[in-house]
Amino acid sequence: MAGDQGKLNEIIALKEKYQFRLMVDDAHGFGTMGATGAGVGEEQGVQDGIDLYFSTFAKSMASIGAFMAGDESVINYIRYNARSQIFAKSLPMPFVIGNLKRLELLRNKPELKAKLWENVHALQNGLKERGFDLGKCNTPVTPVYMHGGTSEAANLIIDIRENYNIFVSIVIYPVVPKGVMLLRLIPTAAHTMQDIEETLNCFSEVSNKLKEG
Repeated sequence: MAGDQGKLNEIIALKEKYQFRLMVDDAHGFGTMGATGAGVGEEQGVQDGIDLYFSTFAKSMASIGAFMAGDESVINYIRYNARSQIFAKSLPMPFVIGNLKRLELLRNKPELKAKLWENVHALQNGLKERGFDLGKCNTPVTPVYMHGGTSEAANLIIDIRENYNIFVSIVIYPVVPKGVMLLRLIPTAAHTMQDIEETLNCFSEVSNKLKEG
């Protein structure tokens, strides 16, 4: 939610003391984090310590569906004991073919991930330079913290979407403390530097509107 990575290395270190399996939901890490895009486990050098790895095709692949990876015996157990989910969630074949093609692009087009991170750094550094609070984010998910209640949040999100043509998700209490608004931006490899500059200018303007009431 806040754009920061889970502390997988610290959690996996606990396996030396406690007996447990670790399942990681890496929805935003798959395709964006790590040298090959294999996710946060690869980014932190602890991929082998993850027992069950879950991610979605809806983020870096811009598709639908999801997958789980792990030891063959565990995956087979899930197949046979979660049959209602298996049959209810089967993907139509065109999406399967499309997802395989997207996986091929993730593997063979590292320039896409490089462009993503170029845009991420431009957006996040630009926001910080303009005085915005981004918390401790270290992923492409870019949170911007502002002060205000529900009414301010409603007006703010309408203004950004309708008048600036920028899509942004907004999170309010009880997910964040009262009086805090969390705006989540998701830069992509398809964005241009002009897009980022327009976004930075938008946030400066709406921030001033917020301060003026």
